[in-house]
Amino acid sequence: MTGTVPSPDAGGPAGGRPGLRDAAATRRLCTTVLVMEVVVIWLAIPVALAVDHARPQRVGVAGVVLAVAAIVLAALARRRLRWVMVGGSVLQALVIAAGVIVPVMYFLGAIFAAFWIIGLRLGHRLDMAS
Repeated sequence: MTGTVPSPDAGGPAGGRPGLRDAAATRRLCTTVLVMEVVVIWLAIPVALAVDHARPQRVGVAGVVLAVAAIVLAALARRRLRWVMVGGSVLQALVIAAGVIVPVMYFLGAIFAAFWIIGLRLGHRLDMAS
């Protein structure tokens, strides 16, 4: 035993807050996917209004709720990664379900769900390697 005390960010039992510094790559990849998803969600709103002739209130509420949820999750990634991982997974299902309003969202939602899964797995792999 060397007598050194781990820093509070080091994780583990002595660190108090496990995994804060350990998951930097996962945080970064999850945040990137969520921010890019916000762009796609915002761009889907006028498409839904123009092409599908959906009701503006229905499209507006669905689009704003999904976009705000993605923004909040991206902001929370620094402090509450586990919540973001669960919430982001639920968000992916909701974006796919938005295909009911804008059919192309089935396809785009599936692509972002794949990005989400890849981001979680690749982030975990990178975090374990570092």
